[in-house]
Amino acid sequence: MNKGGMDISTIGGIGLGFGAILIGYLLEGGNPAGLVGPSAIIIIAGGTIGALMTSFTIKDVMSIPKLIGQATQLSKGPTSDLVETIITFAEKARREGILSLEGDIDDIGNPLLKKGVKLLVDGTDPEIVRNILENDIYIFELRRKEEAAIFDTAGGYSPTMGIIGTVTGLVLVLSRLGGDAAELGHSIAVAFIATLYGIGLANLFWLPVGGKLKLKMKLEKLEKEMIVVAVLSLMQGENPSVMRDKLDPFLEEGHKEKKGGGGEEK
Repeated sequence: MNKGGMDISTIGGIGLGFGAILIGYLLEGGNPAGLVGPSAIIIIAGGTIGALMTSFTIKDVMSIPKLIGQATQLSKGPTSDLVETIITFAEKARREGILSLEGDIDDIGNPLLKKGVKLLVDGTDPEIVRNILENDIYIFELRRKEEAAIFDTAGGYSPTMGIIGTVTGLVLVLSRLGGDAAELGHSIAVAFIATLYGIGLANLFWLPVGGKLKLKMKLEKLEKEMIVVAVLSLMQGENPSVMRDKLDPFLEEGHKEKKGGGGEEK
């Protein structure tokens, strides 16, 4: 994974979404204290987490804070640095032979590239190498999809829990009919806070974070697919310039321009 610091779009997006709702509420003359509903929070949080524990394992649910942290980290996908590293390997292999890469294995930071080069040095059959690396990508994608599914599922449960909270609140309101009109109005408003919480969390937190995890998975998968192409090209002893033509399409335009405008990145 290529981490480049904090992903401002994730944090900023969540903050902007909730902030816009709050500002709009205040512009209409609302009181911020009127949006506070402890009972609604208990129903939404407890109900959603309980439903997640039923749908997934406790380990999966306990991983939510870690996954939120991952969603706030940048992931750039394939980079020109990685391409240049691979091209360096290709040039060295053409000059000194494939076995000359053995001394570089321990210095490779990318796990999949490290595995691929090791298989290459060991003289593994190209088809077996392809199967091993593609299997790694398949397992990676499967696990990342399962992680994102936790947030997608929570995004489905959260609004329902909000409705349940509203219904239970309205049941209490109906049981108190005949009382003070102002008190009844306040009780109805409190009841609908649960729906606000449920829908708000689903559409401003759970589903967007799940979407960001899917985006990160696609970028990381693209990097891994590039590595497979690179390793197989190394095995075939392809010319470094040909390899570059194969790998460059995996890069974003910004990376290409940076490499082309200022020489090779090291």
